[in-house]
Amino acid sequence: MGDGHGSAAARHRWRLAAVLALSTTVLAVEVAGAAVANSLALLADAGHVLTDVVGVALALAAIGLAQRAPSSRRTFGYLRLEVLAAAGNAVMLLLIGGVVVFEAWRRLSAPPDIASGAMLAFALVGLVVNGVSALLLHDAQAESLNLRGAYLEVLGDLAGSGAVVAAAAVIALAGWTWADVVASVAVGLLILPRTASLLRDATNVLLEGVPRGVDMEAVREHVLDAPGVVDCHDLHAWAITSGVNVVSAHVVIAPDAEAPRVLDALATCLADDFDIAHSTFQLETVDRRRLGERVHA
Repeated sequence: MGDGHGSAAARHRWRLAAVLALSTTVLAVEVAGAAVANSLALLADAGHVLTDVVGVALALAAIGLAQRAPSSRRTFGYLRLEVLAAAGNAVMLLLIGGVVVFEAWRRLSAPPDIASGAMLAFALVGLVVNGVSALLLHDAQAESLNLRGAYLEVLGDLAGSGAVVAAAAVIALAGWTWADVVASVAVGLLILPRTASLLRDATNVLLEGVPRGVDMEAVREHVLDAPGVVDCHDLHAWAITSGVNVVSAHVVIAPDAEAPRVLDALATCLADDFDIAHSTFQLETVDRRRLGERVHA
């Protein structure tokens, strides 16, 4: 198994730092805007942005801890903290989404007066800044659950700002103040499905499920195609964190097979075709396999 422990998120740490600064700016602007315009939609979006600020800060902290060197007690270091941070972000987003929808329902019966001009101005600032943040994370988010979590949060902020802009326009043109409540409900609903997807993926990593994009049948076929390999059993694949996939297997080799050559072929195959740099193989002869079957019978 290789000794590299760098993660995909660490390579894009500067993007998260930039997004944190931008999100903090949006938070301050929208809180001020909610007070000036008396807008629940702006306040709801500010609450969403607050979870993003906390979430991105946690993600950055997790990345920093994940770079600590492995030890005899934690042989993979702290890489799994990135996934824990992603799961924590998802839980926070689910909670804030529920709170926003509940508060919107309470205000639906008595919509207050809204300063639509101020609401529109503050929402436009959020829309532009969130757009910049989304562009920063667009390419990097495919490589890491941590970055994907931040990207989904920024997309939610972007959509939320768009909903607030639309609501402000409706209030200004038609005087329908209930549009502010509708926009806040839209913000809450935008949070839920994407967050559920993130939580599902983070849970899969924590439960050591097969990593996204890894076809176990294809892995098995590649192992069996290696020179000198007769059979393969106890094949497992999981992820330590995004971009750090691990495979282990018991590989039965022919009596005349050269073990070093088999190992080189297997490691090269998985690294080149499946981007799996961490692999552990137990080589067995046919006789050893039969012995193992008797022991576990």
